Amino acid sequence: MIASRTPPMAGKTGRPELLLICGSSLTVIAILCIVTFLLIREHANAQESATRSATTIAQLIDADVLRTVELYDLTLQGLIAAAQRDDLQDVSPQIRHLALFDRSTTARFKGDILLLDKHGDVVADSSRIEPKPGNFADRDYFLAHAFNRDAGMFISRPFKTRCDCDEANQWRISFSRRISSQTGEFSGVAVASLKLDYFDQLFNSLDIGKDSTLNIINSDGVLLAQKPYLQSDSIGKSFGNRPNVVRILGDKDGSGSFTSTSSMDHQQRLYTYSRVGNLPLTVMVALSSDEVFGTWRRTALLISGATGVLCVGLLWLTWLLARELRRRQRAEHELAQLAATDALTGVANRRMLDQALRHEWFRAQRSGKPLSVMMIDADHFKAFNDRHGHQAGDQALKTLARVIAENVRRPADLVARYGGEEFSVILAETDEHGARLIAEHIRQAVEQLPLVDGAERQMTVSIGIATWTVASEMTLEQLLFAADKALYQAKEGGRNRVVVAA
Repeated sequence: MIASRTPPMAGKTGRPELLLICGSSLTVIAILCIVTFLLIREHANAQESATRSATTIAQLIDADVLRTVELYDLTLQGLIAAAQRDDLQDVSPQIRHLALFDRSTTARFKGDILLLDKHGDVVADSSRIEPKPGNFADRDYFLAHAFNRDAGMFISRPFKTRCDCDEANQWRISFSRRISSQTGEFSGVAVASLKLDYFDQLFNSLDIGKDSTLNIINSDGVLLAQKPYLQSDSIGKSFGNRPNVVRILGDKDGSGSFTSTSSMDHQQRLYTYSRVGNLPLTVMVALSSDEVFGTWRRTALLISGATGVLCVGLLWLTWLLARELRRRQRAEHELAQLAATDALTGVANRRMLDQALRHEWFRAQRSGKPLSVMMIDADHFKAFNDRHGHQAGDQALKTLARVIAENVRRPADLVARYGGEEFSVILAETDEHGARLIAEHIRQAVEQLPLVDGAERQMTVSIGIATWTVASEMTLEQLLFAADKALYQAKEGGRNRVVVAA
């Protein structure tokens, strides 16, 4: 459209589309947030449930180990009490043996119970009346008491027995207590060993799932027992420098849980740990993340997939609706343009002129700024049309409309075809002087157009101008009448001129 103003009915385009896109996007974001929240909560519930189960397993192990250690401690205390009795020094070896080991535990996995003198030599053995010669001064359970008055009951590192027997390759740990003389001097050690098969049997009674492990470590991070074995030679080794063990042993509370990756087989597990009473032992239940979160992961995958399909479908539907809205808006805009545009010249039509004129009139009333209206008529157009034909006449009107529009450049101004060969121009916020200047530019531009082939005279226009100001008391109808009257005066005055209404 040549006219400089866009039709008012085409002004609000894109807002429904924007609202649709924003609403759909917010809906998708809300769905994703809700689903994410629910999945995170279910993940936490799965971890909490697994932690409770692991804690229960750890407590069962704690209770059994504590009970076993208490039995061994009672055995050691009974052995020490009997060894310090003076009345047993002169009795027969059989009676002395019965008295020394009267409180000895009969646990299934019991190893040797020995009485060592201050040099580490065996002076009594629960398995035989006449003890087999042996010296264990180099063992940690002996050294711990030889140089420490207050060691209490000591739990040794895992070791293998020194014998040429079937039990030579069996792992054991020892529980030991110091024997002191009446003056407090070190006089020996009472020691009882426990076969680590005890832990294997205890662990075998507990089902922890695939790729999960049960572990017992001492306060130095030495592994005492494990099910299943992640490494064939891991028993007796210190893992005190491994990140997970450092974290567990460094916890002052002695119990807790966390998720981490094993440094032995690089599997991710949920670690739940608990210290065994006041003993330097810690039970560690490491549940496989696949076992703990396997169901959650499958559910999360299903829900995420369904949510993704839903969100993609919603966005795709939004895109289709937005595209349809854009198509309709373009169609409506084109219809509005057609309804407001003169089909021949491309400038605004009479309907658009009336709407714009009323709009600018009320705006001028509010602002108090002047409003000018031009009425432009092509001189001798009827004779030109009769001489050169309707096609040449139509082309002349198109050229005239283009020239007028080129000289009316402000967005607020409007060029319209009033009817036939007559045009009208609305000049907002333009006084009489400004309107006259624009009118003269239009008149001169038309006069300078090339002569049409076969024409006897130049194309010219007559222009009438009327201006409303605050000082004037005319109505809109009177303004139009004044402009039309000025045009008539320009025609009567010889044409090809500009006349301003008095």
